Amino acid sequence: MATTVHSLQVQGLHAFPVEVEVDILQGMSHFSIVGLGDTAVQEAKERVRSAIKNSGFDYPRQKKIINLAPADLNKHGPHFDVPIAIGLLTASKQLPKEAVKGKLFIGELALNGSIRPVTGVLTMTISARKNGVETIILPAENVDEASIIEGIDIIGVENLGELVTYIRTGKIQEKRTNTPKRIQKSQDLNFDDIQGNALAKRALEIAAAGGHHILLTGPPGVGKTILAKATPSILPPLSSSEKIEVIQIHSAAGTFHHLTPGSTTSLNSIQRPFRQIHPGCTKTALLGGGSLFKPGEISLAHRGVLFIDELPELPRDHLESLRQPLEEKQIHLSRARGTVTYPSQFILIASMNPCPCGHFGSVHKQCTCKPYRVIQYQKKLSGPLLDRIDIVVEVERQSTVTLQQQQKPQLKSIRSRIKLAREIQSKRFHKTSITTNGEMNVRQIKTFCQLNQEATKFLQTASEKLVLSGRQYYQTIRLAQTIADLEKSSTIEKQHIAEALQYRKSET
Repeated sequence: MATTVHSLQVQGLHAFPVEVEVDILQGMSHFSIVGLGDTAVQEAKERVRSAIKNSGFDYPRQKKIINLAPADLNKHGPHFDVPIAIGLLTASKQLPKEAVKGKLFIGELALNGSIRPVTGVLTMTISARKNGVETIILPAENVDEASIIEGIDIIGVENLGELVTYIRTGKIQEKRTNTPKRIQKSQDLNFDDIQGNALAKRALEIAAAGGHHILLTGPPGVGKTILAKATPSILPPLSSSEKIEVIQIHSAAGTFHHLTPGSTTSLNSIQRPFRQIHPGCTKTALLGGGSLFKPGEISLAHRGVLFIDELPELPRDHLESLRQPLEEKQIHLSRARGTVTYPSQFILIASMNPCPCGHFGSVHKQCTCKPYRVIQYQKKLSGPLLDRIDIVVEVERQSTVTLQQQQKPQLKSIRSRIKLAREIQSKRFHKTSITTNGEMNVRQIKTFCQLNQEATKFLQTASEKLVLSGRQYYQTIRLAQTIADLEKSSTIEKQHIAEALQYRKSET
């Protein structure tokens, strides 16, 4: 008689119930898995066989059929190893069928019977709780991740023998200290570590307050990278719901432990992501995808900062592919096996030199580039892409005197202003699906942004003189609204429009 063990299949940030049906029939020894399983699922036959034998249990010699239902849902990944093994042990009467009811199993088996961690555990745990599952049994190394979700019993096991003992007796060994490898972060940079660059700091403050994308330009060595890396220090803490979103994405990518600075994992320790892109990054690594629909860098930066150094050095195809996620705050990955959507709401901080050698227009060092090379380099950034970047600011070289000066600490006051501006935006958009000014579309700009008469007239005059496009016109209002929020102004005034206009890209 067939037996059923419950598991889950993750697709993007959603998990779907899967019934692992196991039947042992009379006939020659044969092991078949049906139900649209990928290579990792099919190879479970060998892992499960060795794990059962090496754990001291009897491996059934008869014909074995595993059905992963529903049959029309693609199954992928090695996390079906444990439910298949438990199903075989139950069908062969080595485990009681009643003991697996109300439980959900996930985990990859090693040949010696140990249970290895898998990805997507947080999403699976959320789905299990929603579906009324009482207990989820998973690898011990995934316990920290799953324990973030309350309202469901989390049982972590290290090997198949320990799991069988738990099913038979309901007892588990004392919880071991789980110390997975983590990336130890160095002391974070903050704005107080940076001398001078007042204009760039102000621009980054506005970007952080309103969720605006920003492009830093300037010659090599002026501090563009340091400014970008210091930006997370002024961002407000993540809310509880935002932390869950961030953890889900990193769980799907297998980078959960990169979110915490130390050896202890808790929801309070989760920080805003900071992802840095190298020009050699592949398109799949940038956008996500592959056979397992893993999230890319733009999704791993969700609710945080995506820093792209030397933006024009990125292939043109990569650059243009950023337009849709910058506009829609999400990325759609479409493949033959289906479609997955990941959120990609990040602050883009990009940097670039004015030319290939980096010294075009500099009074300190002569540019060695041919004129056509300068034009070619700058034109790699298309107009539609630049239109999606609200702020463009030039980072200037600081004098030795400036670098040696003692500056007054500003981090606390900047954080306070940004926190207040974000609270104003939260109240403004509480009935909408957006949270920051940088997400506003044209209709929302018309609804929420109030310009006084002087500001309206000034913007109209500037729009005619500067020949602003429709997108640039509303972009200016959107940016001015953030500046007004930082100054606690209920309306957009002339000086707010004036400051917003200075962050436009100059025509070349």
